[in-house]
Amino acid sequence: MSTAEATTTTGTEVMTYREALRLALREEMERDERVFLMGEEVGVFEGAYKVSAGLMDQFGADRVRDTPISEEGFVGAGAGAAMLGERPVVEIMTLNFLLVAMDQVINHAAKVGAMFGGEVRCPMVIRTPNGAGNQLTAQHSQSFDGWFAGTPGLKVVAPASPADAKGLLKAAIRDEDPVLVLENLPIYKEKGEVSLDPEFVTPIGLANVARTGEDLTIVSHGFATVRALHVAEQLAADHGIDAEVVDLRSLRPLDVQTIAESVAKTNHVLCVEEGWPSYGVTAEIAARVQKACFDDLDAPVERVGMAEVPLPYAKELELAAMPHEERIAAAALATLGRAS
Repeated sequence: MSTAEATTTTGTEVMTYREALRLALREEMERDERVFLMGEEVGVFEGAYKVSAGLMDQFGADRVRDTPISEEGFVGAGAGAAMLGERPVVEIMTLNFLLVAMDQVINHAAKVGAMFGGEVRCPMVIRTPNGAGNQLTAQHSQSFDGWFAGTPGLKVVAPASPADAKGLLKAAIRDEDPVLVLENLPIYKEKGEVSLDPEFVTPIGLANVARTGEDLTIVSHGFATVRALHVAEQLAADHGIDAEVVDLRSLRPLDVQTIAESVAKTNHVLCVEEGWPSYGVTAEIAARVQKACFDDLDAPVERVGMAEVPLPYAKELELAAMPHEERIAAAALATLGRAS
């Protein structure tokens, strides 16, 4: 852990999202010798985003394994190791590269438990950044959260803070089912207080009210939650609107109860995601909300996501296509029937 980036407080430490992930890996590898890390450049190079820095020196090449550039091969190897009782954590350099291993994830890891009647399980973790920005173009800027969250047998989590980066990754490693941990490049440098308790975990399937409010519920996950919190503060300062932000944290299983409790209070809902809205996470949330909260809604559920196009390379077009804070704020005002 980098002491240059950290400030100590009682029982917690202020650290980056990246450091929180590293701490979770270190603690779980110390706790359970079955836990090992594998992926492209995770060892000698210390990870494409330096999440695994120092782990190879501490645990050796047997437990921090560099792999060939063959996602289908090493994701399949991870699934096989998990079926035999190991606890692999597979790092994929970007979610877009997981597409070449979809058969291993969807057709094998996610189905093993059901097909063997629970006698064989697949307790593997796949962690990878997703999302858009930095002119990485259409093939490297996608958010397939909804694709994977729509798969029974696969759990999907999306930490939005350093505390949850640690807590959800530890919960994922300890889980008996395969878990996809969705990270995001822009928040690797975000800082926050993180528990130093090695038994601290964030339960999978439990949403978090990241900001309380009375006028509007904003439902989001991952980097969209960071955006939503910024927008909530802006709405309060500029318009006197008190927005509540519900951070899903877990996409499958999904905590509808926390969302419904918020909607019962605010009567207005705005759903935000980094991916395409059509057939996406916000579409699912909107469907769940209209069923669970029909009598509480004073306006239709509003949604904001990526423009329905392959992401352009040109910076101006890229920014225009993304669910930036101006679009979220405008949608919030529209949901409340107020002009921007």
